[in-house]
Amino acid sequence: MRRRDFLKDIAVGGALLRFGPSLLAQASSFPGLVMVQGESPSAITKEAVAALGGMKSFVARGDRIMIKPNIGWDRTPELAACTNPEVVKTLVELCFDAGAKEVTVMDNTTNQAQRCYARSGIAEAAKSAGAKAPFVNTFRLKKMALQGEWLKEWEVFTDFIEADKLINVPIAKHHSLSRLTMGMKNWLGAIGGSRNQLHQRLDEAMVDLAAFFKPELTVLDAYRILIQNGPQGGRLSDVKLQKAVIAGADPAAVDALGATFFNIKPQELPYLKIARRRGLGEIDLEKIRLEKRTV
Repeated sequence: MRRRDFLKDIAVGGALLRFGPSLLAQASSFPGLVMVQGESPSAITKEAVAALGGMKSFVARGDRIMIKPNIGWDRTPELAACTNPEVVKTLVELCFDAGAKEVTVMDNTTNQAQRCYARSGIAEAAKSAGAKAPFVNTFRLKKMALQGEWLKEWEVFTDFIEADKLINVPIAKHHSLSRLTMGMKNWLGAIGGSRNQLHQRLDEAMVDLAAFFKPELTVLDAYRILIQNGPQGGRLSDVKLQKAVIAGADPAAVDALGATFFNIKPQELPYLKIARRRGLGEIDLEKIRLEKRTV
């Protein structure tokens, strides 16, 4: 059974279908959103997940987990174009500690995949923690009904559909078209086809994809953020050392808080307004149970 079909079968009423895991997280004694700052990418990631109730709140014993970082560019971690490899490694370790049977780390890169996986440090980090880190395989593409408001169908890598749980691990960056690329934009790396066509109505496409994939958990890497010349950067002067991660089950809330690192109000981003209208989460930070920690 597909992961999303299973969630539909066990949903209690329309609310769970609408908000997904975030509704459960907000109803618990744990905060709905966590921001942790500190010197170590690994330590702040562990603390963020722990503050949400631990990885066992998201991963069950025997689960097959797909972790989706941004590995799109042939850049070293210092250039902040790809997700920090230490954040990825830590999440792999936490998934196995929670009882995951298998963890896969994958992205459909923009630059040549072998270079991106190696130079970003993500392949080595993931494998050292016991995860698989395969390149995408075009034979694994399948045209699927996305049922989006604009994006009705598209070619999706079935690896993401066959996983029991998805964990989205984007990096916070400037983007020349959508202003910022964070969690929702990261799902373009789970699909194939002529992705540049989506730039015609990128904000709507981002939301349609986020509504389709429905991650169990989003961890936004903001240890280093790309403040200009995104999404690939290339100069150290493009990078700001923020030393933070944001984590939560509500993908819209994660992106909303991430926008503040760039002095952008969430309501200024068209895709976040669309996401809120469609019930994908909350973007009004005053209404979110936010906890901030320093380690």
